[in-house]
Amino acid sequence: MSTLNKLPVNQPDLPDQVNQPAKHPVLEVSGFSLKFSRAAHVPNLVEDVSFSVNAGETLCIVGESGCGKSVTSLALMGLLPSPPANIVAGKAMFDGRDLFKLTERELADIRGNRMSMIFQEPMTSLNPAFTIGHQIAECVQRHRGLKGAAARKVALDMLRLVRIPAPETRLDAYPHELSGGMRQRVMIAMALANRPQLLIADEPTTALDVTIQAQVLLLVRSLQAETGTAMVLITHDLGVVAEVADYVAVMYAGRIVEYGSVNEIFDDPQHPYTIGLMGAIPSVGKREGALATIRGSVPSPEQMPKGCRFAPRCPFAEQRCIDQVPPDKVVDGSHRVACWVAPVEAVALSEATA
Repeated sequence: MSTLNKLPVNQPDLPDQVNQPAKHPVLEVSGFSLKFSRAAHVPNLVEDVSFSVNAGETLCIVGESGCGKSVTSLALMGLLPSPPANIVAGKAMFDGRDLFKLTERELADIRGNRMSMIFQEPMTSLNPAFTIGHQIAECVQRHRGLKGAAARKVALDMLRLVRIPAPETRLDAYPHELSGGMRQRVMIAMALANRPQLLIADEPTTALDVTIQAQVLLLVRSLQAETGTAMVLITHDLGVVAEVADYVAVMYAGRIVEYGSVNEIFDDPQHPYTIGLMGAIPSVGKREGALATIRGSVPSPEQMPKGCRFAPRCPFAEQRCIDQVPPDKVVDGSHRVACWVAPVEAVALSEATA
C-alpha cells in the first residue's frame, strides 16, 4: 500500500472517485473577464475566457509571458486583491459553487484543502522563518484539525510521498537549506497534503534544470493518477504540454485563441499564434532552416487592439481582423479556434498558388 493511501482523508468517497473518475467538470470557467480598473474605457486584461477540466485530467494553459495565465489562476484561487482587481463577468463553478461569489472565509476553507496551488518560485512561496515540517503540518492542522504528533506524521508521510531523500531530517530543515528541486517537491507535498479535487500549477518547473524538471513532472503525473486530482497546468513550454496535457488552451493577450485535446492542437494547429509557437520549438535532430519567430510583443493592457488581439503580429491579418473580435469556430470534436481566417491551410494554399 502506498504512503498516500495511509493518510487520513477529508473526503470519504475519494477512493471511488479515483477508480471511476467523474465525467462532469471539477472546474468549469465560463465568460471570465477581469481588469485592474473600474474605469469603463480601460480594456479587460482577461477577456471572455472559458474552459473546463475533469477529474483525473490535465488542462494546460499556454502562452507567452503577459498573456494573462497567472492572473487567471490567481483569480480562481481568490488571491488577487480587490481593488485593484475587478472581475467584470463570468463564473467559475467548483463543486456547484461559483468561486467568484464566495466570501474570503469560504475561500479560506477551500484553499489548500479541496483546491490547491503550486506556485512558480517555491523560495518566495515558502516561509523562511519556519521549518518544512511546520509548514506542511500547518495545512493539515487548518483543514483536518490534526495537531502535534499526528500532524507531524502526515508531514513526514508527504515528504516520503514526493520522494525527498532522508525525509526525517528534511522535516526540520528550513527552505534555504534545500535545493530548488527539493523546495518544489515540498510545495507539491503541501499542495497534495489534503488530497484536493483540483490542483493549479503555475509554471512549477520553470526555475529547475532539465533533469529535475522531468522528475517533478513525472512525480506530479503519478500522484495525479493515484489521487484522481484534476489539474490546471500553466506553462509557456510546449515540451511540457506534450508530456502531460490531456487538453490545451492557447492564451494570447487575455483571450483563449485555440482550445482542444493535446493531439488536436499538436496535429492540426489552426490559430496563427499557435502555429508560431509550434514553429519555435527546438528539435533534437537535424533541422532545416532557423527556428520560427513571432514578430512584435504582447500588447500592454492600455493598448489592446479593437478586434483580434493578435492581428498586429499576424501574417494573415485582414481588415476584419483589425476591426472585429473573431468568433469561436469548431474545427473538429473539442477543437475550436478564434480566428477569422481559419482554416489556415486554405489561406496558405491560396497564397502559394497566387
